[in-house]
Amino acid sequence: MSQRSQSIEAAYQHCLKLAESHYENFPVASKLLPSKLRRPVAAIYAFARTADDIADEGDADAQTRIKQLETLQTQLKRMERGESSQDPIFTALSDAIKQHKLPLNLFEDLLDAFKQDVTTTRYQNIDDVLDYARRSANPVGRLMLHLTQNDSEENLQDSDKVCSALQLINFYQDIQQDIQENDRIYIPLDELESYELGPEDIRMENQGAAMQALLQFQIHRAQKMLQDGATLGARLNGRFGIEIRFIIAGGLRICYKLSQQDDLYSRPRLNRSDWIRILFVALFKRG
Repeated sequence: MSQRSQSIEAAYQHCLKLAESHYENFPVASKLLPSKLRRPVAAIYAFARTADDIADEGDADAQTRIKQLETLQTQLKRMERGESSQDPIFTALSDAIKQHKLPLNLFEDLLDAFKQDVTTTRYQNIDDVLDYARRSANPVGRLMLHLTQNDSEENLQDSDKVCSALQLINFYQDIQQDIQENDRIYIPLDELESYELGPEDIRMENQGAAMQALLQFQIHRAQKMLQDGATLGARLNGRFGIEIRFIIAGGLRICYKLSQQDDLYSRPRLNRSDWIRILFVALFKRG
């Protein structure tokens, strides 16, 4: 094995270890994922995880975080020019992009969304929220379709619906965490106002009828988006198809649990019965 090959192999191992050390709703360690894809997926994950941690973790001020994210952006540009990197994440990512012809703009979209996390804490309407999801969540689904050579326009459009819906669902699971830790609210301000509510109602954990109605409306919208994109799972074959159906079924189950819980701000937990139900749908239901 040449020195360059050894360097690339070491870089992938670094990304795999990083992926395995974090629990995420990201198909990194899934046994359903074809083994040949685990290395490029780990490289994608390592890139996204690093950028996400810059945006969210630690005590750095906003200006420092933006500069750090811009450094990642500079490394992307250098990679595009064919320059080598001493960073194992970019070494692995560069190889994955070349091997699988992954669109570089999708990584730029992810970085743009992470920069927005630093600077934006409120969203005026649902279009603003979905524009954020277009860059924060949809690129991941699109990259997976490119990796598996399933990147038809129909599949990409359905993937966008699924990924945007999953992003919304994640917001609804973490309403209190987002406002307490980062002063972020992803529920549109105009919709809060239409229910005669405001940001302080979320901060103070208002459990009233108006808040319950607002959150039911949010959950129903995400559920509908997920169902609209679910034909993606029905079209895809093999282990990747099972993976997608598993993710969609999981999202729908979380929607159900969110809609049924008494505490509007608690994070629903999937139990053994839920996981069995999700797996059954993934394996045996394609329509």
